[in-house]
Amino acid sequence: MADLIRFEAEAEAASGEPVLPITGRALTSKLLGGSLTLLAGSGLVSVTNLIYNVATARLLGPSGFAHTTTVYTLLMIVSCLTLSFQVVCAKYVAKSGSDAERDAIFATLHQRSWSCGIILALLLFLFRDPLTSYLNLPSPFLITLLALGSAFYIPLGVRRGYVQGIHAFGPLSVNFMVEGIVRLGGAYLLIELGMGVRGAVLASVLAVTMAYFVAWPSPGLTRLSFRQIAVSFQEGLQAIIFFSGQAVINNFDIVLVKHFFSPAEAGFYAAVTLVGRLVNMCAWSVVNTMFPVSAGAGDEEHEGNPVLFTSLLLVFLILAVLTFGLWALPSFVWKILFGSHFELGGYGALAPLLILYAIKAGVYSLSSVIITYEMSRKIANTSWLQLAFSGALALGVYLIHQTLHQVIVVQLVLMIVLLIILTLPLLRPSALSQAPLKYSALRVGRRLGEEEVMAEFLRSEFHHPEFDEYRNQFDHLVRNPDLGSLRENAVRQALLFLRRGPMWRELPADTGWYEIELRPEDLDRVRFFPRAQWRRVAQGDFHLMEVVNRLRPRLQTPTNDTFFNKLRLLSVSVQDNLANPSVLLIGVNETGPLTILDGNHRMAAAMLGSSVPFENFRFICGFSPQMTRCCWYATNVNTLLRYFKNLVRYFTYDPESDIDRYQERSA
Repeated sequence: MADLIRFEAEAEAASGEPVLPITGRALTSKLLGGSLTLLAGSGLVSVTNLIYNVATARLLGPSGFAHTTTVYTLLMIVSCLTLSFQVVCAKYVAKSGSDAERDAIFATLHQRSWSCGIILALLLFLFRDPLTSYLNLPSPFLITLLALGSAFYIPLGVRRGYVQGIHAFGPLSVNFMVEGIVRLGGAYLLIELGMGVRGAVLASVLAVTMAYFVAWPSPGLTRLSFRQIAVSFQEGLQAIIFFSGQAVINNFDIVLVKHFFSPAEAGFYAAVTLVGRLVNMCAWSVVNTMFPVSAGAGDEEHEGNPVLFTSLLLVFLILAVLTFGLWALPSFVWKILFGSHFELGGYGALAPLLILYAIKAGVYSLSSVIITYEMSRKIANTSWLQLAFSGALALGVYLIHQTLHQVIVVQLVLMIVLLIILTLPLLRPSALSQAPLKYSALRVGRRLGEEEVMAEFLRSEFHHPEFDEYRNQFDHLVRNPDLGSLRENAVRQALLFLRRGPMWRELPADTGWYEIELRPEDLDRVRFFPRAQWRRVAQGDFHLMEVVNRLRPRLQTPTNDTFFNKLRLLSVSVQDNLANPSVLLIGVNETGPLTILDGNHRMAAAMLGSSVPFENFRFICGFSPQMTRCCWYATNVNTLLRYFKNLVRYFTYDPESDIDRYQERSA
């Protein structure tokens, strides 16, 4: 059932063959052709799985079908680990340059996957009784079978990943077909022999085990190298986070319905989700083609945009066609497929719930396109957003489940919200521009150490109330810093982090700081910090000159507004050289836009004065190719998620304790 989607997800790495950077019409043509090819190939597997589910539904009835589907759904939740191992293995094998290196990759990941599979199998076996009780299953033996299947299922991901990595797509398709045929034939035979639900579950276990042993080509044991290799933790974590969120969104509703509803209603819901997820299966055909095409496009955002928007359009068209087809299909067709016992008096026919579930699946598919697009370009923090929404989905269904209709509506609402959040950055003008703005190269001076930059940053912040209790003791460290003193540098960092820790930690680790010369012609590239009071003035355009032009007429009118009064006072201070002259900026490189990190008010006050005293300012700029991941430079879902993740990570850090410790040492 849920493997309609799993097949497409597993094929993602298979599609990851290296491609040359291409753009425009060539990208679109490649995407369309690949999508149709994958859609046709996955159709054979989906037909086999559909026959399997219809057969088990008719042979076992709603209650038995619910038990079988629930156990198989747990196996699909386990697939987040299987697919994570598979994607990482395929990527590393594809990048390797020799048979020995590929063997080492396979050996390392295969060993780790077996360790993970055995541990998970033991946990399932130990907790088989509580799981049986919670899911209203007829026997703990079903969970025992699930544990056995999980032990083989996770290493199967590594074996398939190796096949994908060497681009053996034909054997990979055969492997999927073997799994589907063994499951279908085994279930029919074992159920007819009187094993009932146990027979259907055992057939799935046998299918996974058989697929593991026939996953060829594979490194021979005589050639297998046991040299360990380093696998990127970030890439592995990203895969786990993405597939974990996907597994919960696609499957956990079935688990909760099995717990809260009667077996007949749970079987009815399983039939609804079966056909509804055909939408996801078709959408993943597009996603799997989009992933390698996007990865092979150029690094610039505008080069990948045609891939993303074409993919979204294709998925939307698939959603519209399938939803219309489900609506137009007569109700008696479902009765013929599943049997009359799948008509529940409280819910009526299958069709209304089925269409609602299909829309929910389609909305989530659009989100999957955006997330996987970002994964193909970089480490995507949107995977964490999806994981958060998967938790919200589970909680929502847990709290609101009076009817099956409510269960689906809760999911639909959450998936719409997820899609809106992911789509908002795409609607920004910067995301739709044809090319990033380029400027003339800045005049870059000497490189500065991080300690000196922190000292200048702290100097401009030290008048704030947060430093009142420390001002007398540490004023000399701020006004006359000794950059050669490790103790002073540590104290200044702790003081700065008292107010600006969350801001500084967002800067990329490889940021290099330089003195730069800013000329009048460079002002067009400078943007204000997009936060707080500047939002109500900027009206969406934070470029320095635009904001100053909006500020100028408003400052002519007397007002009690604190923001405008501060600018008036600073204007005098800047002209008289009484304000801190250091202004901190950040950017990607010397030819790109710059954002003021510290000194927004001073720069605005200078521009609003009678002249622009460039000779009175010292400009310090931090450059990093990764600066687009910083929310102070580029505000979008990814960077904001990174910001909130760091807030949680450093929630327990207390800079005051560091300051107090240095106070004790100096006492």
